[in-house]
Amino acid sequence: MTTAAGEPRSLDARMCQRAVESRDARFDGVFFVGITTTHIYCRPICPARVSYPERRRFFDSACAAERAGYRPCLRCRPELAPGRAICDSVSQLARAAAMRIVAGALNGRRVAGLARELGVSERHLRRAMEREIGASPLDLAQTHRLLLAKQLIGETTLPVTQVAYASGFRSLRRFNTAFRQQYALSPSAVRRGRLTATSNDDSRDAMPGAGEGVRLSLAYRAPFAWGPLVALLAREAVAGIEVADGTRYTRTLRLDGCSGWIDIRDGARGRAEARPQLHVTLSLSLLPVLMPLRARLRQLFDLDAEPEVIDRHLGAGGLADAVRRVPGLRLPGAIDGFEAALRALCGRHLPGLATALGEPVASGDRRLLRLMPDASRIADAGPAHLRALGLPAHVSRGLVTVARELLAGRLVLDPSADAPATIRALRDIDGIGARRAHAIVARALHWPDAFPPAGRGRARTARVLDADRWRPWRAYAALHLALAAGAGRARSSRRLP
Repeated sequence: MTTAAGEPRSLDARMCQRAVESRDARFDGVFFVGITTTHIYCRPICPARVSYPERRRFFDSACAAERAGYRPCLRCRPELAPGRAICDSVSQLARAAAMRIVAGALNGRRVAGLARELGVSERHLRRAMEREIGASPLDLAQTHRLLLAKQLIGETTLPVTQVAYASGFRSLRRFNTAFRQQYALSPSAVRRGRLTATSNDDSRDAMPGAGEGVRLSLAYRAPFAWGPLVALLAREAVAGIEVADGTRYTRTLRLDGCSGWIDIRDGARGRAEARPQLHVTLSLSLLPVLMPLRARLRQLFDLDAEPEVIDRHLGAGGLADAVRRVPGLRLPGAIDGFEAALRALCGRHLPGLATALGEPVASGDRRLLRLMPDASRIADAGPAHLRALGLPAHVSRGLVTVARELLAGRLVLDPSADAPATIRALRDIDGIGARRAHAIVARALHWPDAFPPAGRGRARTARVLDADRWRPWRAYAALHLALAAGAGRARSSRRLP
């Protein structure tokens, strides 16, 4: 939240000044700097000439800067800055509302509807957002819509009408009016002046065998252990739905009634001067759900993490060797909450279940044939059908119960949900123990402090190191321990005669 003087409460003004002077990339997206003479706000890494210190104001979000009357810089492009992971920094209500708004919850909907979903009055929600985030729900939604539109204008050749609707606007007229009022520029003027160096439209990077797609970038903070993350995704990839080959991750998906494919690779991999960002190509069929899709991709690849802070904390907690081996480790999230439950509950039975119940899809790629079964298909199938497909009886009952609870709205598996309450709700379901409940919450809610009870080997290690020292990033610690154990087993097998 920004104080009356414009300084973020969580950051010291002198630290912000030093970060701007040195263009320290660790603070990219953590705060923004507004220049009082031009009324333009920038990222701390902006390559433009550094202004005089007395002409700078600092804001902890793009929304706060725009609310104060500042326009985004056309050179450093604040819409490309990585975000911040929201855990305990704001109240649960404000956190839940903000995450839903970023995913498009107010696109074409009223604040009153969102408040009802969260179980509070509209007035209470507005008051909580103003107090905790420093912006109203509508201001936050408008900022994210405009920043997405600005990115689409700068990185794609989509017609302005498509840009408007993909950004969550419900009419071209409203989009043009909002864009001109906020940025004092027309969309066409921004497109004419875009920096070609920031585009990522190299056709050689398109998904093999796929049709036409839209290419965008998603920024992150270095370091990023891309190889281990893709290896984890490859190990659990379901044939016909996902392909992970060590350099990229490709899959089909359905979101809010739209189905298609996505292809992701690390834009900085093997390129010394490349920006830290993922390059995403998505089918045109997913353009209507671009806003929620971007939010889910950021969660899937843990792009809003601050790796240096996490690594330093875990290193001080006794994991220095593990962090040194894999700096910038990211937690794999989930493209869909129910899919996280499928993976945690089904295990080795998931490929057969997906083949039997996954809906066919046309992707243009012979490797991608179907969609992951969603909650409605599992609920319709019922426990008896799942048992006939080879799932154990307790898993079948638990999976169907999760699907039906989700469809009824009694269970929420997305990052806006309360983690401890969700763990308790999952453990109340027959067939879901503590380990599986924590595994589901870690991915579906993208909760960094999930720490499932472990087997004897990891339990002994945790007792020695005291897992409480890893809070609030125990999920990262658990993943480091699992990778270290896997590496140890691999070394032992190589020593065998």
